[in-house]
Amino acid sequence: MIRRRSTPWIQQKSRFIIASLGAFGAVITAYLTFVKLTGGTAACPVTGCDKVLESPYAVVFGLPLALFGFLAYTIMAGMAVSPWLINPETHKSLRTKTEDWTWLLIFAQASAMMVFSCYLMYLMAFVIKSLCIYCIASAVCSISLFVLALLGRDWEDRGQLFFITVVVGMITLIGTLAVYSPINSPRAEKSPFNITTTSNPANIELAQYLTQSGAKMYGAFWCGHCHEQKELFGKQAVEKLPYIECEKGGKNPQPDLCKSKNIQGYPTWEVKGQMYSGVQSLEKLAEVSGYPGTRDFGSR
Repeated sequence: MIRRRSTPWIQQKSRFIIASLGAFGAVITAYLTFVKLTGGTAACPVTGCDKVLESPYAVVFGLPLALFGFLAYTIMAGMAVSPWLINPETHKSLRTKTEDWTWLLIFAQASAMMVFSCYLMYLMAFVIKSLCIYCIASAVCSISLFVLALLGRDWEDRGQLFFITVVVGMITLIGTLAVYSPINSPRAEKSPFNITTTSNPANIELAQYLTQSGAKMYGAFWCGHCHEQKELFGKQAVEKLPYIECEKGGKNPQPDLCKSKNIQGYPTWEVKGQMYSGVQSLEKLAEVSGYPGTRDFGSR
């Protein structure tokens, strides 16, 4: 009598584990998307999350990168459970085809997510030079999904998997470098953000008054919240602002001054000896600085 070979446990549970990891990754990226869209600060057990999440690499096509991660994890979880939605007794052939095709798609997407996550880890370690626990957790999820896609099924043609990995990996890497090329260009400005708003006269007068009164705005060239603050002033007023660059990669940096002032986050305003963290309204800055001029603030 020939004994039938038992199916390894990982192949029995692989779709369930993939769906669970997809759901976990979706929760992480949904939270980061919410934080980015609302302009909040991520609750992070280590310092540096804000630096990573506010960097220009955290935005793609004007949208939070985490949003694309949320969609990728959701699709992955959906593909993992899709065969379970088909009745095997009445639609056996359709379920079999769905299992076959979703396994290939799961493996291809997992390959792309793994390559992209590895590139993001490279950026975090060597370019941004800061640590984000959420980003690391997402990368672990992506790599785990690739391993599960590889081991979770008894693949007949391993050469096909190698071919898919190479092709998808190359396409993903080339696409990623193309998307981030404006940031990585040696001819790019120090700041990845351009001020698009036009200042009202009152905005310019406030910026000049803040400079004359000794106020200072501490920030970083990669800081998205600093960009929001500058957008409130407008392009003309920003040129008059008493701005202090705290990061060495920026223009005319003064990291020692920022360190001596114990600057913990960006932007931070110093007005009349008091520190104000985060984006401040022009009305608030006018009030705390004692600005005597008109307060018809606005930008176009």
